[in-house]
Amino acid sequence: MEINKLKNILEAVLLASERSLTVVQMEALFELDEERPTRDEIRQALHEMEDDYQARGYELKQVASGYRLQVKQEFSTWVGRLWEEKPARYTRALLETMALIAYRQPITRGEIEEVRGVSVSSNIIKTLLERDWIKVLGHKDVPGKPTLYGTTKEFLDYFNLKKLDELPTLAEIRDLDSIHPELELDEDARDASTGEGSDVSDDDAPKDAIADEPVDAKPEIEDDAEALETVAETSEDAHDEEDSTSVRSAFNV
Repeated sequence: MEINKLKNILEAVLLASERSLTVVQMEALFELDEERPTRDEIRQALHEMEDDYQARGYELKQVASGYRLQVKQEFSTWVGRLWEEKPARYTRALLETMALIAYRQPITRGEIEEVRGVSVSSNIIKTLLERDWIKVLGHKDVPGKPTLYGTTKEFLDYFNLKKLDELPTLAEIRDLDSIHPELELDEDARDASTGEGSDVSDDDAPKDAIADEPVDAKPEIEDDAEALETVAETSEDAHDEEDSTSVRSAFNV
């Protein structure tokens, strides 16, 4: 198949798709055609498309679950103004829990609590599971058979990662003051409360969320949490527009 025609087909498919597509899934679209491109030809077309979009407002991005077209981060400020609602702000408790799972998986809830020095809110685990950021990997072979948690492809996709190796190393962590305002932590509000608060500080957060015990987290997990926030800083903007059908159909974000 002629390369330009193949690129146009793949572009149309990715624009119309509501999810990321793998090379195998793209190849399956040509099963009924007499002129069927090979996987190598599809990969070549995708590579050329990445170069073609360098001067465009959107890009071809490869994440854990495949390829997708998305708005470039530098334009997210204007795209985000299409929505009036504010994105959820994640508490330090949720980010620390997520960081421990991401960097130290497989890990049990008890091990998370041991490192953090506080009990983990049931609502935090529930939120992470509902967002499909974590999943149950199994059960540890110790008395009580505690659940082992790990990250998912959806977690990698959300943070624009292809694999866990792309998470920043501790040496790459930046100061918390540089973190995007959408991930700012309301320290004063939490200090005034009886605990660390709910995991998501928006109006839709459950009113009966179980708060963590007001005990200081151990310093050894701060680097992991800040590392995850560093990744979030570079990806959160790209998800402001995630729920819009109109932009999905235009840019597949």
